[in-house]
Order: sequence, then structure tokens, then C-alpha cells
Amino acid sequence: MTNRSIEAISPRSRGWMLFFLCFGVFMVYLDGTIVNVALSDIQRHFDVGLKGLQWVVDAYLLTFACLQLSSGAIGDVLGPRKVFLAGIVGFTMFSVLCAMAPSLDWLLAGRAFQGVFGAVLLPLSLAMIRRLYDQPAARAKAIGIWSAVGGVALATGPVLGGWLVERFGWQSIFWINLPVGAAVTLALALMRGPAEQRQARGMDAPGQLLFIASIALLAYGLIEGNAWGWGSVRIAGTLGASAVLLLVFVLWELRRREPLFPLGLFRNPVVAVASLANFLGFFGLYGVIFLLTLYWQNANGLSPVETGVRFLSLTASIMVFSYIGGTLAPKLPPRSVIPLGMLFVAGSLAGLLLIGRDGVGYGGYWWALSLLGLGISMCGSSATVALMSAVSPERAGAASGLSNTFRQLSAVFGVALTGAIVSGHIRSAAPGALARLPLPDGAAERLSAQLESGSLPRDALAPVPAESREAVVRESGRLFVDGMHVSLIVAAAATLAGAAIVAALFIASRRRAAILPAGAPAMRSEAAESARVRAAGSGAQPDA
Repeated sequence: MTNRSIEAISPRSRGWMLFFLCFGVFMVYLDGTIVNVALSDIQRHFDVGLKGLQWVVDAYLLTFACLQLSSGAIGDVLGPRKVFLAGIVGFTMFSVLCAMAPSLDWLLAGRAFQGVFGAVLLPLSLAMIRRLYDQPAARAKAIGIWSAVGGVALATGPVLGGWLVERFGWQSIFWINLPVGAAVTLALALMRGPAEQRQARGMDAPGQLLFIASIALLAYGLIEGNAWGWGSVRIAGTLGASAVLLLVFVLWELRRREPLFPLGLFRNPVVAVASLANFLGFFGLYGVIFLLTLYWQNANGLSPVETGVRFLSLTASIMVFSYIGGTLAPKLPPRSVIPLGMLFVAGSLAGLLLIGRDGVGYGGYWWALSLLGLGISMCGSSATVALMSAVSPERAGAASGLSNTFRQLSAVFGVALTGAIVSGHIRSAAPGALARLPLPDGAAERLSAQLESGSLPRDALAPVPAESREAVVRESGRLFVDGMHVSLIVAAAATLAGAAIVAALFIASRRRAAILPAGAPAMRSEAAESARVRAAGSGAQPDA
């Protein structure tokens, strides 16, 4: 593939390159939802509880989130195309390892390495689009397509995954990445792209290790806290060590000339707002997907395909509104769109409290899942377009890596915290709930331990009298739903707080811009940037 100037590339060639970039991103997004519908089958295959399933999800999300910053920086140094291709190849290889995993440990190792290589695909695809489309209006449209492709993958994942799991087993959800990865690698290796602007900068290996260690310890503490006890030396020490390492990481980055975590970017209010919106705006989404999968399959007895179909109200909404949001984002002020999207997310999480109420089935809360998709799309699309327009091309990789880091950290904590809340609620409430049932001596204690793990195997009910088994199953479902309700309330409150903080940041930014003297050095304001994008789209010359 020979590099050349942007002007020398025909619109047709740009379109094909955008298509295959998005096809590679499609694989990452597909993996994000396709795995969830297989969790119950993985649970039965490896005989693991809720904690084990949390690690199946978070082993991938941890490495994926923590390496977003490095991947952006590596792309800036080596060139995004080369690193993007390496990411596609590695992601495909370790997908095969997941499919062939003989034990849970091997599966977790494969998932972690999937995250390592998958980490480069999202930020570097955005950086390549930033270089491929130098006009703001065309770039915004391309990012809208990029977002829509992610939405299509999210919509396709549950249904396709459900069909694959039922037809070929859970391993097939990883085998599907092999033909996709091979096609994208071959196509992008043969295509010609624009000249890449590289930066001569050092790699911050100590900072990366400090960041990974801090986040991994925090996730370990959240997931294992119920099992070991929140006041135990192991968990208290783990959480304390995480806080210390995070502080050391920040101090280290402040001393670096070329930091892994570019704190200087936060002087641009758009970067700060986009990062915060990506963290708190997406916090509830991942927890909802994780918990609803288990609720529908374990509590309601639905098949993987039936579970995937029910997710369509969420994923199809994300697919449609991500494209619409990406198209409209340059025309609408982020100061309005981002907080409004977060309010929609909070409202949808509150609406999902209808789950488990007497007489309320899927028909009574599908709208809340659709509203969640709308809010996520508004928040994500507007934040992404604003961020890519607020930074220079040579900083696009670092900025997109920073923004995606916060989004993926939201996924890590969303799954870890919601699982911890549900497990903690069951741990505290199960003994009392089961004590009210006519059970043999010792049966309540054994069943409580099973319920806390997030599963209720059929053989666990063997010692229970036949007339009490239905009551035990009903009570276990109620305990799970009650715990899920607590986690939804926490997520809704966090999202509301995020909306208020984002709105306050925008107000403070506008006030600061209003009092700056003429000619003072400052980042371009959000209003000026929106005007520049609109002017470029109409062919007019933007104001200086």
C-alpha cells in the first residue's frame, strides 16, 4: 500500500477504505454483544457462577480499556495503518484461542489478549478517518457512518450470537471473527491510503504499567469483594493499592514531557466533556446488557435467540440513532445534546425498574431499552464529532484514545459494579428469604451459596421437596431482580450526576470564553467550532 496525498485519492477509493475500516470496527463491536448471549452456555460448560462470568466480560474490557491510550500513541509514532493491521491480525488469532479454550483460564487468557489487540482498532480507525477526510462536514458524515456500523454490529450481535450458540455452540461466536479478520486484513493491505503524519515521541511504558495495575486491582476488588468480604485484608489491601498506584500514575504523568495520559488535552473543555460523557453516559449500558442476559435466560428460561431478539429494541435503536446523531451532531450544539442524551439514559434506566413487576412483561419495558439506545447515541455521537473537530490531526490518535479509554473503563466498572451489587444483595437477602420456605435442615444454607454465585443448577434442587421447588425458583428470580433494581438505581443516579456536571462544564466554558480578552490564547469554543463545521459544510469560509 503506497501512501499519497489526500487530494490524490478518489472519492471511490476513500469510500472503500472507509468501508473496510468500519468492517474491522464491526468485528470489535460484534464481539461486545455477541459474547453476552453466550454467557449462560459458558456458565454451564465451565460450571462457573456470576463472578466467573464477570471475568469473561471484564478480562477483555480491562486490557481493551487500559491500552486505548498506548494504542493512540503507538499509532501516532508508527503510523495508524500499520498498527491497525497488526490489531486486526492479533484480534483474529486470539479469537481462535477463545474458541478452542479447554478451560475457563484459557478462555480468560484469550479474552485478555483479544482486548490487547482490539484496543488499537477503535481509536486508530478514528485517527485514519481524521486523516482520510480533511473537510469537517465530510469527516462528520464519515464518523456518522462509523458510528452506524458500530450500531449495526450491536444490533446484529445478539441475534446472530443467539443463532450461532443454539446451532453450533458458544465457541462459534469466536470462530466468526476468523473470516471477518482475514477479509479486512487482505483488503487494507492492498489498498492505497493518504500519507501518514508520524510523531517522534517516546513510549511511556512505566505509565502504562501503572495504569493497568491500578485499574486491574480496582476491578479485582469490586468483583471479588463479596466472596472475600469487603472488610477483609485482601480486598481492603487491593483497593488501597489501586488508589496508591493511581496517584503515583498521575504524579508520574505530570512529570513526563510526553505522557501516556495527555493531561494537557483537558485544557480543551471539549476533551474534558467528551471523556466525562463517555464514562458516566455509558455506565449503565454495559451493566444492563450483562444483567438482562442472565435475567432472560436464567430466570425466564429464554433461549439465546429469544434473548437476542429482545435486545433488538436496544441495539436497533443504537444503530439508527448513532447514524442520525453523527449526521446532526455538527449542526446541533453539544452543550445541549450531550446532557439531554444523558438525561434520556437516566430515564431509561429508571423505566427498566418495571422489570419483574407483577403483570409487566417485555411489552411493558421495551420502550425503556429503545430510549436507552437513543440517549447513548445522542451522547456518544455528539461527543465523538466534537472531540475530533477540536483537536489537530497529529493529536487525533491520542485524543480518540483518551476518549475511548473513558468509555471502556465505564464498561469495566459497569459490569464489575452491577455484578457486585447483585451478588451483595443476594448474599444479604437470600438466607432470610429461604428461611421462610419449608426446606429440610441445611438446604437453605446450601441454596444461598448457589444463589450468590449467580446460578441455580438443577441438581441443587434435588434435596428440596417437590412441592417447594417452584417456590425456591420463584424466590431466586425475585432476589436477582431486586438486586438488579438496586444496580439500575445506582446507574441512573450516576448518569444524572454526569449530566449535571457536563452542563456545568459547558456553562463555565462559555463564561470563560466571554471574559477572555481579544487575542488571548484559548482553545476554540464549542460554539465557534460548530459554526466552523457548518460553514465548511456549506462551502462558506469560516471565521478566523
